[in-house]
Amino acid sequence: MSAQLQLAGAWLMAHRPLGAVGLTLGGYAFGHWLWIRGGKHAALNPTLTGIAIVATVLLATRFDYRAYFEDARLVHVLLGPAVVALAVPLYRHLPALQARAGVLAAALLAGSLVAIVSATTFAWWLGASRLTLISLAPKSATAAVSMSVSQAVGGIPALTALVTVMAGIIGALVGPALLDALRVRDVIARGFGMGVASHGIATARAFQESEAAGTAAGLAMGLNAVLTALLVPILLRVAGN
Repeated sequence: MSAQLQLAGAWLMAHRPLGAVGLTLGGYAFGHWLWIRGGKHAALNPTLTGIAIVATVLLATRFDYRAYFEDARLVHVLLGPAVVALAVPLYRHLPALQARAGVLAAALLAGSLVAIVSATTFAWWLGASRLTLISLAPKSATAAVSMSVSQAVGGIPALTALVTVMAGIIGALVGPALLDALRVRDVIARGFGMGVASHGIATARAFQESEAAGTAAGLAMGLNAVLTALLVPILLRVAGN
């Protein structure tokens, strides 16, 4: 087995950067296949499965993560056009969103505040350091924004990235079931709530429910990223005083 793992690691190194890209896309493709075969169960979220596969391969082959991240940068570059492409369904569902603009604005503000305050308050109660609290504050914004905010306010971007991904995965796994338990049936409300709380990963999960839910989640993700960037420095300054 060790010889096979060494060969796998050597293959990744010899086929850089396509090996890392192939591993990333292949992991997600397998996760999506497994999700379909599993009846689209929430626990079989394709993103979570893909992360698990990539992490397992990197650990088993001892392939350097920084090298993998650099090689797989093409996937990150494609995230930009993917986000821009959300404008198409947003245009199609614009009348329904405009009709609820006031309610959605209130939900955005409440959700953003709760996400920041709840994470930092719970961590403070557990005895976390101020540096950790600062790093946790922007965790509900999309990863690129949360890391930038964390760095700007003196946090640890790597820790922020970790908890941001965790927030997305937990939201995608638990969000639909929680909304069902709360009897939230409206697709716009479901999507918007998931987007505010758990950014891109939950947005992808919302699109699996319907285009309207995914569109609302994408809108919430973008707006919450901006609002979080504005609120976190203000709230930390107030808390520091």
